[in-house]
Formats: sequence, C-alpha cells, structure tokens
Amino acid sequence: SLKFSAPIYTALNPLGVYDSSTALWLQGKGQQDQQKQDNQTGESTVLLAGRTEEFNRRLREQPADAQLWIEFIRYQDELSAAAFGGEEEQQSNDSAEHRKSSYKAVLEKKLSIAERAVATNPLCIALQLERLRICQELWEPSVLAKEWKKLVFLHPNSATLWREYLLFTQSYFSNFTVSKVNSAYGKCLSMLSAVRDGSMVSHPALPGIEEDMLDIFTQQCHFLRQSGHSEKAISLFQAMMDFTFYKPDSVRKLSTKQQAEFFEPFWDSGEARVGELGARGWKAWMLQQERGGWLQPSEEEEEEEDEEEVKDRSQPRWTVWLDVESSREAAHWLPWRPDKAKGQSEEDCEDPDRQVLFDDIGSSLICLSSPELQLRLLLHFLSFLGLPVDSVLSATPCQPGLILERSWGLRHPLTCFDLPDPGVNSVGHMTTLQGTRKWVGLGKQGEKFVTSVFSMVQPVLPPDHRAFLSLSWIQYEKVKVMRCLHSGNKKRLRTQGKSSKRVAKRLLKEPDNRSSLVLWREYAHLEWMLDNLDEARKVFSTATAIGGTKGLSSPTLCELCLLWSQLEAEDKAKEQGGTQTDITASPAVCILTRLAEGTSSSSQSVSPVSILKARRSYEQALTARGSTSPDQEDLLGEKLRLRGLVGCYALFQYLTVSIQAANTVYSQQLNSNDEVLAVQQAALLKYHNSIGVFPLVTLRQTLTSALSVWPSSAPLWSIYVQVENRYHSAGRARRFFNSVTRDTSSMVPRLFAIVAEQQRKQLVDAAQRSCCHDDALPILPENGLSNRIRGLFESAIATEMGAHCPLVWRMYIHFLVRQQIAPTNWHTGLYMDAVQLFPEHLQEFVDLMTEKELRLRLPLEELDILLED
Repeated sequence: SLKFSAPIYTALNPLGVYDSSTALWLQGKGQQDQQKQDNQTGESTVLLAGRTEEFNRRLREQPADAQLWIEFIRYQDELSAAAFGGEEEQQSNDSAEHRKSSYKAVLEKKLSIAERAVATNPLCIALQLERLRICQELWEPSVLAKEWKKLVFLHPNSATLWREYLLFTQSYFSNFTVSKVNSAYGKCLSMLSAVRDGSMVSHPALPGIEEDMLDIFTQQCHFLRQSGHSEKAISLFQAMMDFTFYKPDSVRKLSTKQQAEFFEPFWDSGEARVGELGARGWKAWMLQQERGGWLQPSEEEEEEEDEEEVKDRSQPRWTVWLDVESSREAAHWLPWRPDKAKGQSEEDCEDPDRQVLFDDIGSSLICLSSPELQLRLLLHFLSFLGLPVDSVLSATPCQPGLILERSWGLRHPLTCFDLPDPGVNSVGHMTTLQGTRKWVGLGKQGEKFVTSVFSMVQPVLPPDHRAFLSLSWIQYEKVKVMRCLHSGNKKRLRTQGKSSKRVAKRLLKEPDNRSSLVLWREYAHLEWMLDNLDEARKVFSTATAIGGTKGLSSPTLCELCLLWSQLEAEDKAKEQGGTQTDITASPAVCILTRLAEGTSSSSQSVSPVSILKARRSYEQALTARGSTSPDQEDLLGEKLRLRGLVGCYALFQYLTVSIQAANTVYSQQLNSNDEVLAVQQAALLKYHNSIGVFPLVTLRQTLTSALSVWPSSAPLWSIYVQVENRYHSAGRARRFFNSVTRDTSSMVPRLFAIVAEQQRKQLVDAAQRSCCHDDALPILPENGLSNRIRGLFESAIATEMGAHCPLVWRMYIHFLVRQQIAPTNWHTGLYMDAVQLFPEHLQEFVDLMTEKELRLRLPLEELDILLED
C-alpha cells in the first residue's frame, strides 16, 4: 500500500499542496541553501549544547556562586531564542499561540533552576529575588504577595529585600491602598531599627544599615508626597529633625522603640515643631516639662485671607475641579495644627487628612548616629522642599532644568551648568505636566517655614556642616531669582533681587562665613544674574583679595576665578560677536593671569610676558598634581581640587592660544574620571562651535566618549541632543542612543532619546505646515516618527526601572492621549493628567483615587456646593 506524508501548512503553502522543493522555491531558496541553513543550525545547536554542559560543570564545582546561577538562568532565554528560531519556518497560523506556550515553558524551566539554586544557597538574597522576578510572570498576585511576606519574615535584616518588597506593594494594583503601603514602610523601618539596636538577636545588623534605613525613609516620604499626602511627608521630616538634632541626653542610650515612646508625648503636646513659629525642640520641651512646663505663647501669625476658590463658574465642571484641587494642594501642604489661642481642637479641622497623628509617623522614626548621615537627612529635607543641595555630596555637577537651560543656556553657554539644581519640584506643585500655571515657589507661608528651618537647625550643626546649609540657602536665593528672570516680570525680579541680596549679605556677615570663598562666589554670581555687573565685579575682586596669594594652590579660589572669567568671556562675546581682539586687555585673561601669579591687582591689562609666565605656572601646577597619587579615601577631594585648576588652564589656553590647546588640556586629564570636567570640556567645545569654525567630529567624539562613561549625566545628554538636533541626519544619534540604553538600566538616556525624537517631530510638523500654502497641497501625516516615539516609550516601560517611573508613564499618556492605568498607581499626578485629557471620566477617576486612598482635597460633592453658592 502507498504511504502519504502529512501535508505541511505554512503561510506560503496554505493548502498544503506544494512539495518541499516547491515550497523552498517560493521562499527564494534552493536545496543547497536549505542544506547550508541546516548545517548552520546544527553547528549552533552543538555550540549551545557545549555551553550548557560547561554551565553544568561549573555549577557542580561552584554551587555557592550566586552570579553563576543567575547567568545560567538568563542563559535559558538564549537557548529558547535559538530553538524557536529553528522552528520558525515550520510554524503555521498558530505561531502566536506557540510563542506564548514556548515562553511559558522557558519561564517554568528558569523557575526550576532558580528553586534548585535557592535550595543550594538558602541565605542568598540575590537568588531569592531572581526567583521572585520569574514568579511575577507565572503566579497570581495574591500568591506572590504571600511569598514576599514569607521572604521578608525570614530575612528581616536585608534592606535590599525590603526595598524590592516595598516596590512590589506599591505596584500591586488590585490590593493597593496608601495606608497599606505606608504601613509596610513603617513595619520595614521598625524591623530594621530592631536589628540595628540588637533587639532582634536572631539576625545580625548588616554593614551600612543606617544608610539603608535613611534611603528607605526618604523613599517613604516621596511616596507619600506622590500620592498627595504632602502633610504626612512633611510631618515625617519634622519628626526626624527633632528626633535627630534635639534628642534629650536622657534617652539616647535607649532602643529606638523606647525613644519613640518618649517622643510621642512631645508630638501630641501641641508644642511647635521644626519650621513652625516658636519651635524650641524636643530636648528643650522635655527639660521644661521636668521643671513644671511652660505656658504656650500665643502665636502672632498672619490671618489667612479667604479667597474665592471658584474664580469662574462658567468653566466646565472638570476645569473647576482641577483648578481648586491644584490650588488647595499648593496652599495646604503643611500639616494642620489647632490654634490653642483661638480655642481650637483636633475636631475643628475641616479636612481630617490635613492632621497628622503620631500613629501615622511613629513606626518610621529611625536613629542616625553618624554626623554625615544626619547632615544627609537635613539635605534630603531641603531638597524635598525644592531647595538645591550641595553637589559636592554626590560629586556630580549641578543639573539645571531643561526649561531654564533653553532660555538661560543660549545667553550663557559656559556658565549655564553652574546654576544650582533646585531638587524636586517645590512641594505642593506636582499635579500636571501641562497647563499654564505659573512656575511658583513655596509661597509666603512656605518661605517662612524654610527660613525657620534654617534658623533653628544652623546652631546645632558643626561648623563644616553649617557651611553646607549656608551654601544651600544662598543657592536657593539664586533659584528664586532665576524663576523671576524666566517669568519676565521685572517688578517681581526687583523685589526678589533685593530680598535675595539681603539674605546673601546676612550670611556673609556671619563669623564662620566671612572668609568663605564659596559663598562669596555665589553672591557675586547672584549680582551678575541681576545684571549688576559692576557690583558683581566688586564682589569678585573682594573675594580674590580674601584669597590672598594662595593662587593656584587654592581650589576654592580657582573655582571662583573660573566662574568670573567665564562670565567675562560670555559678556565680551556678546559685545564683539565672538571675535577676539587684543588678548592682553581681555578681562578674562587678566583674571586668569593674576590667579596664576598669586596677586589681586586691579590693572585692566597684562603684559605678554605675564601671560607666558602664567602658562608656565599652570603647567607646573598640573604636573605637580599628576606626580602625586592621592589616597583612595581622598579621591573625591582630589577631583574637587582639579576641577577649578583644569577649568582655569583650559579657558586660559582657549583665550590665549586656540580651542585645540584648550581641548588638549582636558584630554590630558581623562584619567581623572571626573564628570564635571567632561561637562566643562563639552560646553567649551560647543560654545566655540557656535561662534567659530571647528570640526564637529571632535565635539561628537568628546560627547560620545563621555556619555559612554557617564550614561546618566543630564548635562552631557542635553548638549548632545542640542548638537545633533541641529542636523537633519538622525541615524547616528539613534544608533548611539541604542548602544547606550542597551548597556545601562538608567532612565536618563531613554528619556533624552524620547525628547530628541519629539523635538525632531515638532520640526517636521512645523516644516509641513509651512509648506501648505495651498489647500490643494495636503499635509501628509508623519507616522514614522510617531511609531518610533511609541517604540521608545514601550522599550522604556519594559525595563524594571521604567515600569515603576511615574514620569515615563505620564509622558507616554500625554503622547498617546488615551487612558492607560500603569504600575505607578500611587502617583496623584497620573490621575490629574487623566482628568485633563479625559474630562468626561472625572467621576470614575475621583472614585478610583478615593478607593486607593490617594489624597483628594476636593470631593465632587463639595465641588457641587461651591458651584451652587
């Protein structure tokens, strides 16, 4: 009898009537091609089998190597891709279903390996986390939640595990509420405190536990703020300020839990807290209680004027809701306290969420024994309020916002990166990504709060830490002036300028600050920003006189002279259109020459001989730095010393020789591995490229080399995008973005890649509109860029960091203009964006916010009452 083989159904052979040779011909292949492909597949299979065997052998020899287990688990994806690729030609119309089942089979295999690895290394946290990452795609959320709880119960001393667990609780949408997540943070910190104190004898404290606890505490404050509960976040910081800097000596040796029990009566007493008028601190309160207590003074606070909340009742209901909700957020970010002088009590608060009880914050109190960590806590608080914090702590350059960079950076290309980073948005202003709301600060009440925090905390800090606080304060004044410049309101700028100058002068009059060149530098820059150039030059001259004859040996003097000379160079370029005249009369050259000489002469010119001597001094100073190798502990200090010196020498060479000479100075310092120098170099090259002739390839190579080392540097990416967007060829930039994002988990390059494409799309759309002068000429939609942007967003949210990044989701929603509930369900801004984009669904969004316990300041019932009045 005859035997027939079963027909093979494919896309090219839907009826299964072609034989194998015809099917190959339809694919453009011959028998030899197929044989060659089969041979290649066979070789690949042999290679993969060899690698699998090698993994098995190494794991038998090194079963405790956690990284090897993780590599073997992830190697299964490579095996699966090879196997699926070989079968792809033979798949029928069920390929999607087959792919899904194959993916599940790979996950189950990876889980089997992970469980074997965990069984071999039961105490390894990294392997436990790898196992749970696999389980996220296989198990139900409720089962996964039980497994997470079991794991943190078994390893309560692992801060790494707690961080991942907290992130899971924030992203577990079906069971998410703010109170549950906040409770999880409190449990985490109280557990880690017990481990740190030695109360939990079963688990030892791991190295760096206090630093980990501070990071988790800060993360909790940001979570509360993002979910709209800014009052609770501020209260947490207030409590930690008292708990850290004003702790009575009598309780210092007690456990954290016992200290918190002593702290509760102070919190509930109605006594003023850090930042509030008349605050004295926990220690002074307890001391006075032992002596019989004191009378609560009546606080002479200004009465809040009741403004009409609904400005225009003719607006749509959703618009009124957005306006009132946003204005209440801006006005009510501080916790509500009963005014005892008016006979108020807790029951008089109209909005219970504005009150913060001890139960809300008590379990999150932690002890920080290190002065450095105590300072970091304070700086986190200031940053949370929207103040700049000293970049020395992170050893990275200040990163001004993109909005500032566009307006200020064009006029000040060399010094725009010297602006202070204003930290996060001012608390109370983080509702929407779009709209016409003014860029405002903390308001009158908030400014009083910040001033009170500075005044109260400064006396209890050691002198070197007080310097950080003074620097943050004067930089905050620069931020406020910058906002006024951005708004274009000249009257407001004059008022703010006078106020900021008073603060700066008061700080410089303090004994510890009179000889601080860092503060003098900031004050001089403030005067320059206010366009008081003559006054700024006087301040700079006074500061260099204070620096005396230290010259190039003083890092702070070098930094000061670098900023001064950069400002003078920018000013001259604006006057002369970029052309250089007699260099001996250049103010910038005079400043840099006198610095090298170690003099503070006020002469308006220098001789050619002095310039030659100065160049020799710079060379010798850099050679002396290069001949000594600093201790490992002093690497940061060495970087700080080099920044000003190298920057001054490079600018000196640029002004007196050429851009090539300046570039050589920076290139010789490549081994310093300093991001600030890389930003300086790129900014100088870009500046020259805008006013002169210079090969663009050098600037590109500088930027790509630097970004390969510092892929999270916003200043470098900003320069890179500005440079590449000037040219129509996008292929080079896209390839570079792809290469960087492939090798880093940071969201910064992904965000800049998206912004670059969006800016490119704006240019294309504008060009199309400008060409459409006649109705007969249609505007073709540019779908290619839209699809590319969508793909970039999809690849960003597919990463672990991107999936939990509210900013990426909010940008994506605005791009798609459609509702998409994402794993960042705790962020109130997401819901505010949704109301703005889909106003007809206001009721559903408000109901969802209520269900998840996100902060809602204006219930819709109250809105209806306001509209009726």
